[in-house]
Amino acid sequence: MTELPRNFADFANVAGFPSVQPCVPERTLGERRQYRTIWISDVHLGTKGCNAELLIDFLDHTDSDTMYLVGDIIDGWRLKKKFYWPPEHNDIVWRILKRAKRGTRIVYIPGNHDEMVRPFSGMNFGGVEIRRAAFHDTADGRRLMVLHGDEFDTIMLAHRWLAFVGDALYHAMMQLNGWVASVRKLFGLPYWSISKAAKHKVKNAVEFISKYEEVVARAAGERGVDGVVCGHIHTAEIREFDHDGKSVSYYNDGDWVEGCNALVEHFDGTIELLHWPDEVARREPVAAGQELEAA
Repeated sequence: MTELPRNFADFANVAGFPSVQPCVPERTLGERRQYRTIWISDVHLGTKGCNAELLIDFLDHTDSDTMYLVGDIIDGWRLKKKFYWPPEHNDIVWRILKRAKRGTRIVYIPGNHDEMVRPFSGMNFGGVEIRRAAFHDTADGRRLMVLHGDEFDTIMLAHRWLAFVGDALYHAMMQLNGWVASVRKLFGLPYWSISKAAKHKVKNAVEFISKYEEVVARAAGERGVDGVVCGHIHTAEIREFDHDGKSVSYYNDGDWVEGCNALVEHFDGTIELLHWPDEVARREPVAAGQELEAA
C-alpha cells in the first residue's frame, strides 16, 4: 500500500467530490465556449495570490473534451507554513471535479509546489488522472509533450534553497499585487499585474525566461515530438524553435496568479492563448449595453 506523503492529509478532502453546493454558484450564462482541449497551470490554491474569482469565471464560461492541469495547482509550500483555504478555492476544486463527472478527461501533472501529489502518478482520484508527464495528440496530427517544466529550472535543480527564498520574496510581491488590484477594482479599472509588468522590465528575468524556453523546446525536439506545453515560469507564450531543421512549438499556458491565462486547442487543432482579464473586459460593455436595452 502506498504510504501517504507527509502533510498530504491536509489536502485529502479534495480527492472526493464535494456533496455540498459551492460558495459561488455555478453560472449558466448562455452557451459555454467549447474547446477540444484546455491547459491551465500555476493556480496556487492555498495562497492569497490566487486569482480565484477570475478562474471561477473562466471555468463557468468554457468547456472542453480534455483539460490538463499542468502543475502548481495547489501550493503545498505555502500551506506547510500557514494553512489558507477560503471557500472560493474549494469552489475551483468543485468545478474541476464536476467537469470530470460530466465526462471531461482531467489530467493532473503535479509541479514543484504540489510535488506531494507526484507519488500518486498513475492513480485516479475523483475522475482526475495523475501523471508525471503526458503526451497529447492535436486534432491536426501533432504530438505534444505536456509537463510542468520545473525539471528544466536550473535554480530548482542546483539550488533548491534559493528557490524557497525566491518563493518568499515572490509571495511578498503577490501581496502588493493584490492590494493594487483591489484599488483598481474600487475605481472601476481592469485587472493589471504589477509583478508581471516588473518581470518583463527586468533584464535578468527576461534572459532567464528566454533561455528556459530554448532549453524546454530543445528537450522536446530531442524526444521527437512536435511541441511542448508547460507552465512553471508564469509567463504565457507561444513560440517556434528550430531543432535539427525541424520546427518545435513551445507553449506556456501562463498562470492564475499574475497573468490569468489559459491555453486552448480548437477543434481544428489551432492552439490559442487566452488572457482572461481581457475576455472579461470585452464582455462587460456588451452586458452593460444589454441591460440598457432591457431597461
